[in-house]
Amino acid sequence: MTNRENELPRVLEALLLEKEEDFEQFKAHVESLTLEQKRKQGYTWNPVEVLSSGYTYGERAYVVVQRTKAIDEPHTFRSGKTVNFYCSQAGVQQGDRIGVINYVDKNKMKIVLNAGDLPEWLGFGSLGVDLLFDERTYLEMEKALRTVIEAKGNRLAELRRIFLGYEENRFHPIESPIQISALNTSQNEAVNQILSCLDVTLVHGPPGTGKTTTLVQAVKQLAKKELNILVTAPSNTAVDLLTERLAKEGLKVVRIGNISRVDESLVMHTLDAQLAEHPETKNIKKVKIQAADLRRNAQKFKRKFGYEERNKRRALFNEARELSTWANHLEERLIDQILSTANVITATLVGAANPIISKLKFRTVVIDEAAQALEPASWIPITKASRVILAGDPMQLPPTIKSLKAKSMGLDKTLIEKGIERVPKISMLTTQYRMNKIIMGFSNQQFYQNLLRAAPGNSEIAIGDTAALVFIDTAGCGFDEKINPITSSRFNPDEFNILREHLFQLVNYFKEGIEPSIAIISPYREQVIYIRQQIMEDDFLNTLSIRTDTIDGFQGQESDIIYISLVRSNGKAEIGFLKDYRRMNVAMTRAKRKLVIIGDSATVGGDEFYNNFLEYCEQYGLYQSAWEYMRISSDE
Repeated sequence: MTNRENELPRVLEALLLEKEEDFEQFKAHVESLTLEQKRKQGYTWNPVEVLSSGYTYGERAYVVVQRTKAIDEPHTFRSGKTVNFYCSQAGVQQGDRIGVINYVDKNKMKIVLNAGDLPEWLGFGSLGVDLLFDERTYLEMEKALRTVIEAKGNRLAELRRIFLGYEENRFHPIESPIQISALNTSQNEAVNQILSCLDVTLVHGPPGTGKTTTLVQAVKQLAKKELNILVTAPSNTAVDLLTERLAKEGLKVVRIGNISRVDESLVMHTLDAQLAEHPETKNIKKVKIQAADLRRNAQKFKRKFGYEERNKRRALFNEARELSTWANHLEERLIDQILSTANVITATLVGAANPIISKLKFRTVVIDEAAQALEPASWIPITKASRVILAGDPMQLPPTIKSLKAKSMGLDKTLIEKGIERVPKISMLTTQYRMNKIIMGFSNQQFYQNLLRAAPGNSEIAIGDTAALVFIDTAGCGFDEKINPITSSRFNPDEFNILREHLFQLVNYFKEGIEPSIAIISPYREQVIYIRQQIMEDDFLNTLSIRTDTIDGFQGQESDIIYISLVRSNGKAEIGFLKDYRRMNVAMTRAKRKLVIIGDSATVGGDEFYNNFLEYCEQYGLYQSAWEYMRISSDE
């Protein structure tokens, strides 16, 4: 067996390199921009107005702000990001506060401040919010990884040895395997394996195979025998989905940390909301407000005041401190009560480091979308668990790595990938419910050893004609890619012109009153920006409901019709990060009924993967030349 004793220290070294590179890139790019450039590129909301403010648990102030410029423009603010909330009015002392975004809802965001008091300048105007470098995520990953490395003689050390391949993964037999009628055979097998496993369970869920559905049913079964199951995922969006799905099964769920959606069906499950509904909370809030008022009164005293004033100031601070301590004690008791009676606690991987659950130990921790998580992030919830369930698809997009050195050291290899190599008895879900079988076929060949089967209910009929899969070849058309000198991202206007013409024709096949869902995706952000602008200016296309995003941004979503613009077209046959075949696997598996790809075979066809795809299209789909659409366009 290969010696892996130095594997985790090497991962830690790579993580520190990634943190350094991430910070340097952030500093070089964001901090050098002007206010207008930051606003345009989505790194600042300035100006903003305050819609509401108050206090959340832990005596932390919050504000809800709304931007009044660049309304509806794209931005980089997301739930869980660290920000600086500031006042730029002249003469304001200490006019900034660090905080974390609780949620973003279109042009509104809620920020939980790292402070017990709301700033005095809240009503002064000239307010803004800047995105900051998020060091906390790296600190939590580093802390967890060091804990794993140093673990000796405990359960964490045993789990580490299993993931390194040094110890056997144990199972206990189930006398009567359960059969859940809503699940298929492979899903039920996965649930039974989860229930029988004593150590580590790995669930490989290819696109459309109902991975999250399977996990939710497994957790529901586990909740019959154990309390406080910790369910996690890398992103807030994924955790929000799990929270909703688990709650619909009748489980009592407590969502801790930040949320990315603010609809009532989700908010009611957050710890904040459950605290707010408790009758004792009103009294706690009154005490907190009294303490804040006492602190503000104390701060009015100046240094030149006499002995009597200083004593009075000290007394006010002491009284405020006593009230705050009392309020915090009452609040901690309420939180313990809510958490101890929950079936499931949900959080992001980093959110699992929340001090609120620091004292809790979990029989089972579940990590969904594990193939999108850095290994150090996956270890954060595992440090609290006795049994681990990892679910994901390593054949889809891996986590983003910015440091080439860190990537070369293996930081891009996830814990579920290592587990699939080393831990026996993997549960693979094999029935997919999303795609027409022709759309599914190429990915099935390339990534899943032809193990996938299309569910009987999947539509066999494509939209528009008999071809569910179409490749439109731009070779020889002179559609050379272009590059934005500022962003260094590529785009190809001519490809979109062909795409638009195809869509014009396809619309004629839509049944009256029934519009299928449509999405246009591309590997390149600059192409997405260009397409969005073109759709906005097109009197016909802007009447359709079309989602446009990068492949990375569209992961986890689906649409009846998917268009993919490959962009790359050059004389050197350079395809850049189209070489990341897992990215293309994600793109090709988003479509339910029709997949249309536009690209230059002369550029991409020299690559074995894309050459295989072109041959697959010729055999099972419709292979067309862009010239057909250029002639139609010119005739009109």
